[in-house]
Amino acid sequence: MATVILGSGIMGLSTAYYLSQSGSTKPEDINLVDSSDKLLHCASGFAGGFLAEDWYAPSVAPLGALSFRLHRELAEANDGGKIWGYSTSTGISLSQDSEAAVGGSGEDWLRDGTSRANAAGKEEEEAVDMDGPKWLKRVEGGSLEVITRDGSNAQIDPLRFCTWLLERCTERGVKMTYPAKAVGVLKDDDGCLSKLRISKDGTETTLSCNRLVITAGAWSPRLFNTLFPSSSTKISISQLAGHSLLLKNHFFNPKDEKEICHAVFATDTLGFSPEYFSRAGGEVYLAGLNSTMIPLPEVASDVKVIPAAIKQLKDCAISMMGTVESKEVEVMREALCFRPVTGSGRPIVSRISDNRLGSGIKTRGGGEGGVFIAGGHGAWGISQGPGTGLCLAELIEGKQISANISALCLP
Repeated sequence: MATVILGSGIMGLSTAYYLSQSGSTKPEDINLVDSSDKLLHCASGFAGGFLAEDWYAPSVAPLGALSFRLHRELAEANDGGKIWGYSTSTGISLSQDSEAAVGGSGEDWLRDGTSRANAAGKEEEEAVDMDGPKWLKRVEGGSLEVITRDGSNAQIDPLRFCTWLLERCTERGVKMTYPAKAVGVLKDDDGCLSKLRISKDGTETTLSCNRLVITAGAWSPRLFNTLFPSSSTKISISQLAGHSLLLKNHFFNPKDEKEICHAVFATDTLGFSPEYFSRAGGEVYLAGLNSTMIPLPEVASDVKVIPAAIKQLKDCAISMMGTVESKEVEVMREALCFRPVTGSGRPIVSRISDNRLGSGIKTRGGGEGGVFIAGGHGAWGISQGPGTGLCLAELIEGKQISANISALCLP
């Protein structure tokens, strides 16, 4: 069966990866299509890469646990520590005013800009005081608390991980088509989905398509509306814009074989709640400055950072990061990406039933056809990516699902 996956971020790549190794789908029958001329120039390439095993609401917990295990297994089997910087990480809550930042449901940080440390779900008396990473300045009157147990958090470089996934997929024979825009669908004589119309280099052509998978992040609703204009179904995914900086860790010592990665979640500093993630190899990723007011561009490669936001992040880094031998804070990359979010805080991992496609479009049953979607993971896209890809691949092929995703169906 011909499968087209629209969107080649971590969701699309993970789906193609597991689908192409299942033995039930020929890799050469899978086509990844992306509208951008720069792959991974979006949330998957510019994300923080923090992985959590159990920081999720009950409806998402099975998917989160599965995905954390898959991340670990992929790293162990494929030298992930070297190739994409996989490492265990210590989670820390940083309070600037001596009041504990731990507590709450962990779901308001997206909505209200509070600290994601709340999602750790730790009681205050369980927190452990510590000195913290060398690169973090000490604040008089502030406090640092460890909020995660050993082995429940990890860190990767998402760009390197997604690049590895893409390489494995193409090695197997998965096709990659970009930049190309999906502009419509075609039916066969039985009224079933059979082809996808795409526009590439100003020319319209078609791809065989019995199984259509939408993994286009914040662009997914726009894409669905384009392909199924008569449908009354609303894809409840919106965008949350987030600026970030990739910084050089001047305290990094390449000879230190016991380098520890840290995830630092701070209370409000300079107008937002910063998140710092130190990575293996001497990088520190800074984010947490989010906005719902920045419009979504036509394609991901059209995204341009807002100078005022970058300055705010740089001021935060100067205020909170230590220096070595008079070295100033060094910025390696400035970025803006759009996280796909839902109002419920739950991602969508689902088949879209035929009666929601409009225009009398049908799809073949079982593993022979269908329209599927995965998106709305918010800040947890990288963490939940492999689990989502595996479950979606199983859903596409009509197999038993590896995690309970019944609560993640399309509303």
